[in-house]
Amino acid sequence: MEKKYYSLGSEENSKLVKLIQVIFGILCFAVAFYWLYFNLRSLKADGTLWITIIFLIGFGFYQIWSGMGKAKRFIEINSDKIRLKKTVLLPFVELGKGDIDKIEVFPFNLKFYLKTGKTLILRLSSSYYETNAAIKDGILVFAEVNSIGYELKEEKL
Repeated sequence: MEKKYYSLGSEENSKLVKLIQVIFGILCFAVAFYWLYFNLRSLKADGTLWITIIFLIGFGFYQIWSGMGKAKRFIEINSDKIRLKKTVLLPFVELGKGDIDKIEVFPFNLKFYLKTGKTLILRLSSSYYETNAAIKDGILVFAEVNSIGYELKEEKL
């Protein structure tokens, strides 16, 4: 089984878009620090100022993080392990074939039951049907090759 990589979000951005994201993030930082300096000098600091500054710094950080390519969400299926990054800010999780006890496949999520007793849930997008189907097929092939139990389930409303 060859390595398969699937993006869990929108398609890859061009270098121009990434550059614009980094520049915009730096501008958000600059505006936040300007507001902080200007308003502390004039002694007009209140709660809304702090909320604005925290928002600008957080959004600027996210833009720089995304522009540097660190905010990609993905699943990578190898012959003996699965690498999964399901959140933007946290690092990826690596699941070896010996770590997984059972896999449940639902229409819009995957549940990995680990031998440690923990459950890892990957929620799939409702917008990318083709990618979801390819991810599910890759997971089923991985489970069959590595003799991991899996179950296809339907969600009932």
